[in-house]
Amino acid sequence: MAFLTKKKIALAIGLLVIGGVAASYYSKSKTPVVEAPRFRTAAVDTGNITQTVTATGTINPVALINIGSQVSGTVSELKADFNDHVSKGQVLLKLDPTIFNAQIRQADAQLSSAKASLRLAQATYQRNQSLLAQNYLSPLALDQSKREVDVAQANIQLAQAQLARAQADFDNSVIRSPIDGVIIKRTVDLGQTVAASFTTPQLFQIARDLTKMQIDTSVSEADVGSLKEGQEARFVVDAYPDKEFNARMRQFRLAANVVQNVVTYNVVLDVDNKDELLKPGMTAQVRLLVGNRQNVLRVPTAALRFRLSDEEIEKQKKQAAAGKSASASASATATAATEAPADDDASFRSKADLARSFRIYTLDAKNQPKATDVKIGLSNFRYTEVVGGELKKGDQVITRAIVSGQEGGM
Repeated sequence: MAFLTKKKIALAIGLLVIGGVAASYYSKSKTPVVEAPRFRTAAVDTGNITQTVTATGTINPVALINIGSQVSGTVSELKADFNDHVSKGQVLLKLDPTIFNAQIRQADAQLSSAKASLRLAQATYQRNQSLLAQNYLSPLALDQSKREVDVAQANIQLAQAQLARAQADFDNSVIRSPIDGVIIKRTVDLGQTVAASFTTPQLFQIARDLTKMQIDTSVSEADVGSLKEGQEARFVVDAYPDKEFNARMRQFRLAANVVQNVVTYNVVLDVDNKDELLKPGMTAQVRLLVGNRQNVLRVPTAALRFRLSDEEIEKQKKQAAAGKSASASASATATAATEAPADDDASFRSKADLARSFRIYTLDAKNQPKATDVKIGLSNFRYTEVVGGELKKGDQVITRAIVSGQEGGM
């Protein structure tokens, strides 16, 4: 009896093991195979979009004055240096006055000589008038004496002009600041000879006020249509990479700059530099705010660049032809991806429609790509506004393909 009982127990255990193995195999064979995801998607949502125009510019003072000299001479006194704050009328340097003083004395002596000649000519003329009245002198001699008076008066005016010029040269030998500002450049030293024979030598460069600066930028012709005076901007400089500064567009200059067939325009922005952190000549990376939308329907900009690969299109065609899991919409998607509608003549569509219309792809209920046409508004490197089409919030749009377990753009 004991032997029979053990035999029955062993048989029962064997049956249980066989049943478990069979059940495990059956359950595995019935488990559906989950296809690995082939696309990276993102949800359509609502939010804010800011569109900017980028440009590179140079920070300059609002007013930059070059100080030169109208006369030649040797620098005898230098009263200003780099970074000095100067006021209007302040003496910056003096040229050696020896030659200028000699010219003044010479012109003064010529004036005195001309006055003496005038006195003599006037006395002679008065004397000749008396002689003419007594018939001791001819009228021609009287006219000659009158001419000598006129010549003497003209010589006085000439001597006065020469004296004024000599005095002006002496005054110009003292170089003064024409404005209140800061000296940012000095090109002359004590004892140096300044030659102003042909061109005006540059001695100093003065910035009016470094607390008010401007940025001179070059903007591409493709972006100037969205620019308006008063638009806000932000910029960074290499000296302060972690700090962003504010600016405002002041002027759009109409003169075009053409370099190697590339057309740009100069745009000037005002900058408040009350802390004087910004220095003249710094390079600024500028972002001009040209558009802003609040709480609009948007998609990732990467979705506009995605396109189906040739393999994916062929796969959809085969699935549609074989009547497998692809639906009629998949066939339409494959056809739309390769061929334009027969009545769609792009040459008769406006440039605005062509430029703002895009085809993006969403996933249908069977995780198959489906083409959708949309019209876009504002766009930046991250998001794009959707202003027309059948997209709605929450739809999944394809941004890139996943190839062999790795993401890859199309």
